[in-house]
Amino acid sequence: MILAAFLLAGAPHGTAIDAEHAFAADAQRIGQWSAFRKYADRDAVIFTPQASWARDFLKGRKDPPRAIRWHPAKSFVSCDGRTAVNTGPWFGVKGHVGGSFTTVWQKTPAGWRWVYDGGGPLAGSSSRTALPVVRRAVCTGKPTGAPIAPPPRLTNHKARTTRIDNGRGESADGTLGWDWRVDAKGNRRFRLFQWTGHRYAEVLSRLTRAK
Repeated sequence: MILAAFLLAGAPHGTAIDAEHAFAADAQRIGQWSAFRKYADRDAVIFTPQASWARDFLKGRKDPPRAIRWHPAKSFVSCDGRTAVNTGPWFGVKGHVGGSFTTVWQKTPAGWRWVYDGGGPLAGSSSRTALPVVRRAVCTGKPTGAPIAPPPRLTNHKARTTRIDNGRGESADGTLGWDWRVDAKGNRRFRLFQWTGHRYAEVLSRLTRAK
């Protein structure tokens, strides 16, 4: 809690938590899809339920009359602090809990941009007031290899609409890595690995079943 409070006290958009709060606030201020476009990286991926480039999905999409609300409950951060994965609940326009979200953020010269966004069933507390819990990768030790080995014939960071979609990414310092896979029925698995000082540990696994 102390670490989270310290991070939140920094400059605007200083952390991925700050960026998440700004993103959620802008959804209310300028419109839901307008906010998604504002913070999306050019190669961001979104799911419908198969993988799609966010730039294509969001192009020309009109904002709904009212936007959903959300807030980060946990943030998994790379050692260098430039990549993070935020998770937490989202709420419908009437205030009910709609489910949970997982967003991968990367800090760029233009500021924080999300590169992966996916929703699913609620996991954990839906409290609106608790400070986010921050878990940072260990900076000691030297990561060897990739956090997640690429599967055969996988092209990194590509969003494809085929019978099985998959992709992966990692922080520049190699202390945080993630992958995702969507099967032919639209069921999606997201996994996150973090460096502990001597190995990579799986710290998050989310299965979102197609409706």
